[in-house]
Amino acid sequence: MLVRGDLLPLFDDRAGVVTAQVNQELMRIRSSKVSTYENNSRVQRTRSGTQTGRYASSRRRPNRGGQRSAAPSNLQRIERIDRPDVVELLQRSNLLPAIFFIFSRAGCEQAVAQVRRAGLRLTSPEERAEIRAIVEDRTRSLPDEDLAVLGFWEWRENLERGIAAHHAGILPAFKEVVEELFQRKLVRAVFATETLALGINMPARTVVLEKLEKFNGEARVAITSGEYTQLTGRAGRRGIDVEGHAVIQWTEGLDPQQVAALASRRTYPLHSSFRPTYNMAVNLIDRYGSARARQLLESSFAQFQADRAVVGLARQVREQEESLTGYEKAMTCDRGDFAEYSGIRRELSDLEKQNRGEFLGSQVARERRQAQIRHLRTRMQRHPSHTCPEREAHARWAERYWKLKRQVDKTRREIDTRTGTVARQFDRVTDVLAALDYLRVGEDGRTTLTAAGRTMRRIYGERDLLVAESLRRGLWDGLDAPALAALASCLVYEPRRDSAGGGEHALPGGTFRTALTATEELWSDLDDLEREHRLPGSEPLATGLARAVRGWTRGMPLDRVLEDADMAAGDFVRWCKQTIDLLDQLSVVAEGDLGRTARAALDGVRRGIVSYSAV
Repeated sequence: MLVRGDLLPLFDDRAGVVTAQVNQELMRIRSSKVSTYENNSRVQRTRSGTQTGRYASSRRRPNRGGQRSAAPSNLQRIERIDRPDVVELLQRSNLLPAIFFIFSRAGCEQAVAQVRRAGLRLTSPEERAEIRAIVEDRTRSLPDEDLAVLGFWEWRENLERGIAAHHAGILPAFKEVVEELFQRKLVRAVFATETLALGINMPARTVVLEKLEKFNGEARVAITSGEYTQLTGRAGRRGIDVEGHAVIQWTEGLDPQQVAALASRRTYPLHSSFRPTYNMAVNLIDRYGSARARQLLESSFAQFQADRAVVGLARQVREQEESLTGYEKAMTCDRGDFAEYSGIRRELSDLEKQNRGEFLGSQVARERRQAQIRHLRTRMQRHPSHTCPEREAHARWAERYWKLKRQVDKTRREIDTRTGTVARQFDRVTDVLAALDYLRVGEDGRTTLTAAGRTMRRIYGERDLLVAESLRRGLWDGLDAPALAALASCLVYEPRRDSAGGGEHALPGGTFRTALTATEELWSDLDDLEREHRLPGSEPLATGLARAVRGWTRGMPLDRVLEDADMAAGDFVRWCKQTIDLLDQLSVVAEGDLGRTARAALDGVRRGIVSYSAV
């Protein structure tokens, strides 16, 4: 824990042995902060009302500057030291190279600028020369006008100082350089978002977490123990470091016990996100047949998780059914069926409550309810159990019986919804495919693929059905390469939650607008069909990148394109690569002119900064 510039161990390590007990010095710091805060709060509450004693006199007597004197406070705020000071502290402690995880892109860029303004330099002249040589070699193919747009010169200067940012908004080619220099121990402080913790070979000696909460798109939430382990798992270089170091900066309200719980947990729940898709369905049916495909899905991890949850519910139902049997015996009446009698009483009681609670409604409805109440009273009074001397004792057991039965019925319904969930999802997917004639069921009961279904086998992605159906209906015929690339971007692009997206006025016109309107109408029809079959449907098409992708395919310079896209270069490259993936599929699947147009569009998008990185 980094407290006021001191690195204090999270766990007690007296006598050189680390224990599971939280460092008592940290607990004392927190306790003193809490008690001081409470005392200060009481002082503030006193000052807001009638004041007495020493604080009252200070309120009545202004100081020399004409301002009222503030009440003395014992609150000693633990100030966070600046990032340049943290970097220098780690350097003195031989804890570099380090990764600082900051959960925002803007925060990463601000941190680099802050360290640079402080004049901090972590490299020697020889290392700076090596860094410059590597940077120039890796970016040689980028034109100077693009480098200027990308802020290349400032970025290279930061690298030569041994500092860098790493997040999804950075050009992939630049991120690759940062990763290489970090692995070579030439860049020693990287300020990164959590995406760096996934799938990138950048181990560090130290990982620094400035906060233990992040914005998830809707609210600020605490990181999970799994996320903590994933982030701090970057600390410790195999074959170089004996151990890795995770540094947590002290913040107001931080509880060392909570940090210890994050750091000590080593088992995390796994939740399957698997769901059958249209492409998966046609490929499984084509290879295994419908019945065997269904069996395979029932063997999935997703179904295993659902079934495992059902095991506990089923055990609960069995135990409750034993209790129901006991209640039935306890309410047995020798004069008649007391379960039937108690059912009449319950129905009558519900109707009477409803009748008392409703003062509005039609006269006909009230009269009908009154008639039902009279009928039930007559049935109850004529029932043999009504005259039983033990009636009320039986009734108490009956009340327990019906209350528990409601719980049992609810649990059974929950079991029904969980059992075979993946297979039921698969059945709904195949029903949609059959309704659109991608699948057919023969007289022998076998399910086979139609020509459209065989095309669907080669279309992968979130919008596989929309793409396949658009091709079958010829909605994109007649588009030129830039317009087809723009339309493909609408199928893959997912705007950030804080992004306003492109407006209608910014969209290309002509054949693109016609094809887009037809595709959006088709999406709406397919969405309705999916919801009729109890499938979740999909998001509407996102057009925010269409204008920029069309311009890029037509050869527009990078600065104009990024201005139209209103996004960072790294984001633009990432979405262009997904557009390329869809265009590549179209170039193989589509026939005739559309296939050739897709290949031309693919070549138009795959140029400049988009073509310089495999990431």
